[in-house]
Amino acid sequence: MKPTDASYSIENRFVSTGPLVWVATILCTTLLLAVLRHALWLVVPFLLAIILYYLLLPLVHRLTVAGVPSEISAAIVAGTFFLAGAVALVLLLPWVAQQAVVNEEALYRYLEGGRALLDRTLISLESQFGFLKRMDLHTTIGEKVAEFGGTYLREHLTEAALEAAAWLPSLLLAPFIAFFFLRDGKRFLKFVGEAVPNAYFERTLYMVDRVDSTARAYFMGLLKLTLLDTVCLAIGLATIGLHGALALALLAAVLAWAPIVGSAIGCLVVVLVAATDFPADPWIVYEAIGLFLLVRLLDDFVFMPLTVGRSLHMHPLATVLLIFIGGELAGVPGLVLVLPLAGLIMAVTGTIGGILNSPRLRARHEFAKALRTQRITADLQS
Repeated sequence: MKPTDASYSIENRFVSTGPLVWVATILCTTLLLAVLRHALWLVVPFLLAIILYYLLLPLVHRLTVAGVPSEISAAIVAGTFFLAGAVALVLLLPWVAQQAVVNEEALYRYLEGGRALLDRTLISLESQFGFLKRMDLHTTIGEKVAEFGGTYLREHLTEAALEAAAWLPSLLLAPFIAFFFLRDGKRFLKFVGEAVPNAYFERTLYMVDRVDSTARAYFMGLLKLTLLDTVCLAIGLATIGLHGALALALLAAVLAWAPIVGSAIGCLVVVLVAATDFPADPWIVYEAIGLFLLVRLLDDFVFMPLTVGRSLHMHPLATVLLIFIGGELAGVPGLVLVLPLAGLIMAVTGTIGGILNSPRLRARHEFAKALRTQRITADLQS
């Protein structure tokens, strides 16, 4: 028997995947997102802490294998990482402040370049389609764009900057939480194991391992997917001739963490840059859009099955439904959180469903309770 066959038979024996499990997974994910949207200041640092935990865990394991106690290993690895991060932050802070001023000016310049591209496109469409000219499409959309750039954006840009600054202190919780994950992870598992009845102990261990492996595979796969997208987009954008290809590619790859919306925003940013830097060459814009479509196809059919797709075994219909639920309940953070959260909940509900579908396990539990009751009341019966 192959290893994959063995793991498949264990999963069939331990996990239920019936319709009730799927319904319970979707309902629990929806309820959790409805609750978590009021505590995003804690959820986002927690998510970043999990990513840091899986990045630093191999280093802790190496030190532990070398003979260093696990708590000391966690302190060394986490302390070194946090110290390096603090030094980098101090060194980069003046540059970041300078770039904030420069980027605000660049933002309006790129928006103006995008408006010019839109004007040329609408004029071209009106010249080819008479009904668009009769609708005066160019003037109508031009007024809406001018209103957005002149009023809405200026009013909300300061508000968005202040909101981002308010989030900064909560993000500092991420390294703190990651340190305790590294130090007390085994202690937490022992605590959970002691609270589980003996009849369900094996299933609980399997559930914990499945949750851990699902989270590790998802987040590490997400980082690998980000790296692959960054490399492909950077090579493509540099070939097209855009300046700052690596920075644009990294920004677009990170924005793609939010399904559908993130990819569209990343493509829009690159289109605005291309339209501003090459106002007389619209083919650069078309090539940038074609590049994004190509990378999107590579993600769907090559990269994601090799990275993130190995962790979340979900039907496409359930995936799309959950993405819409996450976006409706919690906005962009909901889009990022919904799939990993659903994967973890499915591991829990599937294991619980496997327990409920096993009469022998329930009989063992009831028999153990009867024995415990008999032992406790033995002196009362004599």
